[in-house]
Amino acid sequence: MGIKGVDSILDGKGVPMGSSVLLLGAPGSGKTIFSLQFLQSGLASGENGVYLSMDEDPERLLANARQRGVDLAKPVKDGKIAIVDASPIRLLPAKIKLGGAEVGGHEFALSTLIASLTDAVKKVGATRLVVDPISTLIVHFNDEYARRIAFLDLIAAASRTRCTTIFVDELNDAQLQRPHVFEEFLTQGVIVLSKMLAGSAFTRVFSVEKMRGVAHDTQPHPYRITEHGIEVFPSEQIF
Repeated sequence: MGIKGVDSILDGKGVPMGSSVLLLGAPGSGKTIFSLQFLQSGLASGENGVYLSMDEDPERLLANARQRGVDLAKPVKDGKIAIVDASPIRLLPAKIKLGGAEVGGHEFALSTLIASLTDAVKKVGATRLVVDPISTLIVHFNDEYARRIAFLDLIAAASRTRCTTIFVDELNDAQLQRPHVFEEFLTQGVIVLSKMLAGSAFTRVFSVEKMRGVAHDTQPHPYRITEHGIEVFPSEQIF
């Protein structure tokens, strides 16, 4: 993955190419920086990337990342990384008229999202993909069954691009002990950015809860968000 400390936790191998990974974290946990570092690190091995943002304006996204030492302005300009603004999807109405027919806004949102990521991957020849956050899409669907099917369709679309994909999602409970969400059971890997109270201060906690095909370290480890991005400390223990 190219993020300091992460690959050693993943048995020195990183994430299997072409797999889908769910990245869970609370607001301010560094999910976006982590994802952009993942794309940035791919450039060193000739892997172009796509970041599909459903919440944040691309210019603001790049500016915030630059403050954390992840400067993607040049690779974006050179066509090696594409930042796709998919935020209008969240504003779609419940029903949309296409010609003389009506379709559900959620169905249109999903098909639009899939078309956007497919086109962007082809345009830059990407092998790394980030979709952030999937909750913006999932919220359009009324029941859990429909949400599962929508997410499976999105995973299948990403798989067809042959990209290694990070799906970013919000963590409602940032503590180590928490209820699992259905998305965790549908991806090949799950990485969690959480926190715990140690004494009088909170410690940021990085953990790999699942990674198929990799004999990964299952223990939680501390991490920091620095001026050079995220750094995980695999030799340090939480407990």
